Amino acid sequence: MMATPLPGLPERVTIYEVGPRDGLQNEDTVVPAEVKAEFVTRLADAGLRTIETTSFVHPKWVPQLADAEELLGVLPRSPELRYPVLVPNERGLDRALARGVTEIAIFGSATETFARRNLNRTVDESLAMFAPVVERARAQGLWVRAYVSMVCGDPWEGDVPVEQVVSVASRMMDMGCSQLSLGDTIGVGTPGRVTALIQAITDAGIGTDRLAVHFHDTYGQALANTLAALQAGVTVVDASAGGLGGCPYAESATGNLATEDLVWMLDGLGVQTGVDLRKLVSTSQWMAGHLGRPSPSRVVQALSPGSEQS
Repeated sequence: MMATPLPGLPERVTIYEVGPRDGLQNEDTVVPAEVKAEFVTRLADAGLRTIETTSFVHPKWVPQLADAEELLGVLPRSPELRYPVLVPNERGLDRALARGVTEIAIFGSATETFARRNLNRTVDESLAMFAPVVERARAQGLWVRAYVSMVCGDPWEGDVPVEQVVSVASRMMDMGCSQLSLGDTIGVGTPGRVTALIQAITDAGIGTDRLAVHFHDTYGQALANTLAALQAGVTVVDASAGGLGGCPYAESATGNLATEDLVWMLDGLGVQTGVDLRKLVSTSQWMAGHLGRPSPSRVVQALSPGSEQS
């Protein structure tokens, strides 16, 4: 495929791979730690350098990630690889620190209903819970990412006002987080909304160099929304190998943007990612075999053995 660039795009995009965490947490199949470790290793071999590996939530709530300590204990380490983990509270931070984690993420909500369903707290209560986590993590030299979910719409509250998202996002970043990931958790956003949201965020003093985007493909808008974000200056994009995942607390959230679909688009635009698409497709085919279902990624399907394009 010959690359045909568009004006105004970054030369390089960092893919923040969320398959092992956000992808597998919503699968019915509980994947053994050794298989997860091989998944991460294969993703790294394909060129991905930032791989969110697991979550230190209570196993009762997300049993698919109950083996967080075991997984981190067997992952190969390299100065080139980043393994952020999700940490919901101080107990989770204690567990992460005991495993030598150097990068964490906290997961907030722009809406009250999702905050209640996901964290059993109001937005204010959840932010109060995060504050000491971020303070302690930064004091120990950890890099901290803030997720804000439901930035375009909420299945219970409908459209979410941009100023509401900006308010929560600003409060999370004011705690000392290094990066903000804007999550369209149920995939209802469209490019105009994404552009307006990023403009409002930057107007509030959070530069695009500190932003990431996290799109779900419920209505087939994830790539279009990603392109809008890149045109607005964002250079970090969350994606999940094979399009794995959704959200266990929002049934209308279907799979994440597939990493393969993202790489195909970026390759075609001449934007560098450092990812070997063939190796990535092979990895997602392998994981689909463990999960017992085909990958929803269009590129994985197109490049799989037996397809006309493979």
